[in-house]
Amino acid sequence: MSHDLRVERVFDAAPEDVFDAFTDPAAQQELYGDEPGWIVEASCDLRVGGKWSISFGPADEEPFVESNVFKEVDRPRHLVYRSTFTSPDAAGFDTDMDVTFEEAGGKTRMTIVQSGFPDAGTRDGMGEGWPGFAHRLERAAQKKAAG
Repeated sequence: MSHDLRVERVFDAAPEDVFDAFTDPAAQQELYGDEPGWIVEASCDLRVGGKWSISFGPADEEPFVESNVFKEVDRPRHLVYRSTFTSPDAAGFDTDMDVTFEEAGGKTRMTIVQSGFPDAGTRDGMGEGWPGFAHRLERAAQKKAAG
């Protein structure tokens, strides 16, 4: 049985701005540093075979880490990548990510399909984090658009 997660959100920003905010290492501070005192470090080699790494968490604790490898990059429309998530207090897991950014009447519809979760509980736990991430992503995309 496959444990997949689908997330859809419409942003009041152009696809280029949403895509760039999603992948820009400088924007990761806003996307992942949502708690006071958190440290975020990110790097992104945005090309097929390139690595995208993000570590985040409280300054005095072992961080959460996302290590990704791009399988497809079609700026600003589509990303496909393999993601490995490790947590200081739980076993890590791998998922496949398929993210589309579609123009929708002057806005952007982002659709994320995250597949391959080891179980429904892990999927559901990750699903709880996507709404807050999407809210912060919209804010970062609007900053990109403003310039």
